[in-house]
Amino acid sequence: MNFVKNGVLRLPPGFRFHPTDEELVVQYLKRKVHSCPLPASIIPEVDVNKSDPWDLPGDSEQERFFFSTREVKYPNGNRSNRATVSGYWKATGLDKQIVTCRTNQVVGMKKTLVFYKGKPPTGSRTDWIMHEYRLSNSTQNPQPKNQTQGTENWVLCRIFLKKRGSSGNKIEEKETIQFENAIPEPKSKPVFYEFLATKTKKKTADLNLVPGSSSSGSSGITDASADEHEHEESSTSNCDNGAFRSKKQWP
Repeated sequence: MNFVKNGVLRLPPGFRFHPTDEELVVQYLKRKVHSCPLPASIIPEVDVNKSDPWDLPGDSEQERFFFSTREVKYPNGNRSNRATVSGYWKATGLDKQIVTCRTNQVVGMKKTLVFYKGKPPTGSRTDWIMHEYRLSNSTQNPQPKNQTQGTENWVLCRIFLKKRGSSGNKIEEKETIQFENAIPEPKSKPVFYEFLATKTKKKTADLNLVPGSSSSGSSGITDASADEHEHEESSTSNCDNGAFRSKKQWP
């Protein structure tokens, strides 16, 4: 079935094309290189170096897939020419091996590239990313003599625009991480108030003695209460005497 019209992918409503790296290499790129029937005509043939990423066919807001050929920059070298109309693609990081799940065999390689505006080495980096898939050396067959030049250089490109999160989302995410990693506060311990304790440290310590030696503590409480009682009586008598003396001095 052909789902590509005028270089644009058009799937029925409800269908999405989200292949894995292994599926892209084994089911599509390998079949394309060996001229075998594809599972579906869903990936168009486009030279990604002839146009800027935003001018390529398809919806620029979604990731797009293209079959393209590698153009050699120098006749006697293996370096690819990645210059476009207004910029160039620059490789970043190391190539990643694509390994099958069943046989654990390396079937392809994935290269990550970033698009820069301008000319090297003073170009400005953009958010356009490209994953370039190619077959491994052990998977490719020797090129037949009657095969046109460049057919063995087929690669599969996944191009998408990297979306950066807003500052608000970053703040919410940071607050969520801090809340999840926060150490729970220890539970408050019950507080016991010693209502019979006096202000002096010595008498307060006497209240905490062993029950067998509670005589000293009880005597301390009795002495304290007796002192308070004597203080009240003396203050009352003083007031009475003062009033009596003032009464005797009346004319």
